[in-house]
Amino acid sequence: MADATLPARAAVVGRYRWVIVGLLLTAMIINYVDRQTIGFLKGDLSKEFGWSEGDYANLIFWFQGAYAVSYLAFGRVVDRIGARWGFGLAFLVWQIAHMSNAFARSMGGFIGARLALGIGEGGAFPGGLKAMAEWFPKSERAFATGLFNAGTNIGAIVTPLIIPAIVLAWGWQAAFIVTGLGGLVWLPIWLLVYRTPRQARNLSPAELAHIEGDPADPVEAVSWFHLLRIRETWAYAAAKFLIDPIWWMFLFWLPDFMAKRHGLDLKTFGPPIVAIYLVSDVGSVAGGWLSSRFIAAGWTINRARKTTMLVCAVLAMPVAFAAFADNLWLAVAIIGVATAAHQGFSANLYTLPGDVFPRSAVGSVAGIGGMIGAIGGMVMSKYAGYVLDKLGTYTPIFVVAASAYILALGAIHLLSPKLEPVKL
Repeated sequence: MADATLPARAAVVGRYRWVIVGLLLTAMIINYVDRQTIGFLKGDLSKEFGWSEGDYANLIFWFQGAYAVSYLAFGRVVDRIGARWGFGLAFLVWQIAHMSNAFARSMGGFIGARLALGIGEGGAFPGGLKAMAEWFPKSERAFATGLFNAGTNIGAIVTPLIIPAIVLAWGWQAAFIVTGLGGLVWLPIWLLVYRTPRQARNLSPAELAHIEGDPADPVEAVSWFHLLRIRETWAYAAAKFLIDPIWWMFLFWLPDFMAKRHGLDLKTFGPPIVAIYLVSDVGSVAGGWLSSRFIAAGWTINRARKTTMLVCAVLAMPVAFAAFADNLWLAVAIIGVATAAHQGFSANLYTLPGDVFPRSAVGSVAGIGGMIGAIGGMVMSKYAGYVLDKLGTYTPIFVVAASAYILALGAIHLLSPKLEPVKL
């Protein structure tokens, strides 16, 4: 009976807040097409420019370095100027940077383009999480964040479907130009539609009351120095340091793994990689839905979030054996479950700043965590390049991936045992 009342209540409250989720989801699709294109072109570009595994690892390393610094900076920017202009600025920078890859003719040129891409893309999640904190109460935030974060998976699905076709028709340069120009259509729509809830004309009073249903929190800006002295900041950052590199590894090295272990190429990458990210899409939405469901059943935020993350951490463990699978589709299944587990874990981790910090600090905490996570990604890129150059196998890399999530949950619980609102 309680479930039967949900559609009726939603109709009374209104649904305009989900339009914001749709816009952010679309932006993240574009974000991940831009980010992942280089991975699908690795083989062709390595042959044309003579790249080694270490050279490719350096491209990823410098992208992540710029991403780390930008993530931190944009966290403060979106807290100061808001999600509308902060996210819009980040989007414009990363689209222009993405297209600039088409004009690179040397390793230095590609590194410059990837540095600029990292600067722009570093603003995506701080801006998106700021918007989630502005537009959703805590009871819905994990589910909404899971939907928004699902754009990363859809982008990863779209990339192997469109990039090979563009490359085979017009060459690798066109892969950057066509997707970059197409993505720019999103920016004016965002600037026209996005406002804070109190500024939105199409928002009903009932929906505004629902969005603002959580207790009021302070609106004063909080300094980075103060946030760095709070354990909950480091709970978020430590978890990001451990799990973000795993997602980076899947994004940038999965096509290479499929090529070396199962003999795939630009024409045959599509179906297996699409299948992996379809499964991960389910994980993103399901992870957010499950913890929100637990909260609706009366569980505390602490219990709901951590139980869901524990389930995800256990599901990720079998990826340690992915490189041993001789059958392509068995490897796809193992990796698909692991990527789904990552996204379910992330959907709940991304809510942590909004769960325990006031809205005025969410962007800054997200920025700190994202910077630390990107530093972890830099370490992983060097590690992956070294392992592949010296050993030529992905097994040690997958073993690290299998253990990261349970370690991340342990760090969260150690540093924030109750996930209670912090007192600033």
